[in-house]
Amino acid sequence: MVAVLVLAVAAVGGWRWWHQHPPYGPEALHLRSSLEFVGYEEAQAALGPAYQAPVTSDGDQLVLGRVSWQKPPAPLEGGYFALFLIDKRTDLKPSVFAVAAPQESVGMGSAGVENRIPDRYPWLRGAGDIRVSEHEWLSVGSRLGIVDAAASPLTFVVRFPHLERHERVHPIATAPVTLPDLLLALVYMGPDGQVYWAQRLQG
Repeated sequence: MVAVLVLAVAAVGGWRWWHQHPPYGPEALHLRSSLEFVGYEEAQAALGPAYQAPVTSDGDQLVLGRVSWQKPPAPLEGGYFALFLIDKRTDLKPSVFAVAAPQESVGMGSAGVENRIPDRYPWLRGAGDIRVSEHEWLSVGSRLGIVDAAASPLTFVVRFPHLERHERVHPIATAPVTLPDLLLALVYMGPDGQVYWAQRLQG
């Protein structure tokens, strides 16, 4: 009986290890990235005629980002890459992205399972929702969710709005920002919400 119990515990432990073990690490992707400030016309040219750059008002800033990777050694199979751009000063995400990719390949928004990311990677504490009370969380800001590994190279534009204090209804990343203020990171999420790994790309 004891031997059977030991074998069962070992089997559960082995399954958990396998379940949490990533199919490959970030080094397999040979990731490359860049960030730069651009004006509206430059942003629109980078996205191409099929996509719309964010419209700006006085004081707003646009950041053009590019991320590329080699074909992964294994398919995503229900998992996805989450691409975060975070203002390190406030740990806040922007709310407006434009991306040169079809929606079925790259989406914008957030997911509750991503609240697990800061638990494993404290330097990515801005990836999760904002805790406003003991049992209440606020989901604001966006990231890009990449479900098609063939979406590389990926071009995107992010708007950082200039807001007066009375205009800041929700806590989002705002202008003015500098490039050293920004953290760009790619996280590999598994099909059951596993946080396989996170890779800092910029910042």
